[in-house]
Amino acid sequence: MSTVSGSNPLDGLHWQKEPDYTETESNRGMLTQADFFALMTKELSHQDPTAPVDNNEMISQMTAFSTTDGVQTLNDQFTEFASSMSSSQALQASSLVGRSVLVDDNVFGMNAGDSVKGKLVTDEAASNVNIYVENTAGEIIQTVPVGNVPAGESNFTWDGMASDGEPAAAGAYRFRIGGLVDGQASELTAMTYRKVDSVTLAGSGGKILLNLNGGTSMALSDVVEVSDG
Repeated sequence: MSTVSGSNPLDGLHWQKEPDYTETESNRGMLTQADFFALMTKELSHQDPTAPVDNNEMISQMTAFSTTDGVQTLNDQFTEFASSMSSSQALQASSLVGRSVLVDDNVFGMNAGDSVKGKLVTDEAASNVNIYVENTAGEIIQTVPVGNVPAGESNFTWDGMASDGEPAAAGAYRFRIGGLVDGQASELTAMTYRKVDSVTLAGSGGKILLNLNGGTSMALSDVVEVSDG
C-alpha cells in the first residue's frame, strides 16, 4: 500500500487582523476628501451605462464638498488666529503693570497721601464747575473749584487732601462733578486714572482682567486710555 503525501494549500495562508477603528468625537460622522472620492468612484462604477451620471451633477457634488472642506479649514485657521490674539493681549496686558489706565468710572480706591488723576467730560461748555470728592457714606470731604471748562475732555488732579487740610484716609471714594450748562445745573461725566497692580490672564469668562489699586478689577477691553503716571 502506497502513501501519497502532499502539502495542504491552506498551510501557507496567513491571516492578518485589520486594525480596529476607534471612533472619536473629532471623527464621528465626518467624511474626509478621500472618503468623498472613494464614494464617487463607487458611484461611477455602479452607474447605469444607459443613463450615466450628469457631468453637472458631479461638478455640483465636488463643489459642495470643496466648499464644506474650505469652511472647516477656515474655522481651524480662525481658531488659531483667536489663540494668537489672546496671547498678544496677554503680553499687552502684562506690560500695563505699574502704569495707569483711564476707567469710565468715577469710583476709585486710594491709599492715604495719594493723589488721584481724573478726566471730566461734557458735550457743551460749562461754567461754575466744581469737583466734589465723596466718601462711601456720600459725605463731601473736599471741594475742588474748576471754573469754566470748554466742551470735550479736561484733565484734573485731586491732591488727596481733605477739607480740614489733612490727608484723606485710605479707602474708596468717588468724584461728582457739577456745573452750569446753558444756565442749568448739570452733572458732568467723571472718569478716573487707576494704577494697575497685577494682571489675571484667565479671569471670569476667559477675559484678561486688570487688577487695579483699591482692590477692584476691570477687563482689558474696558481700558479707555493708558498713561505713564
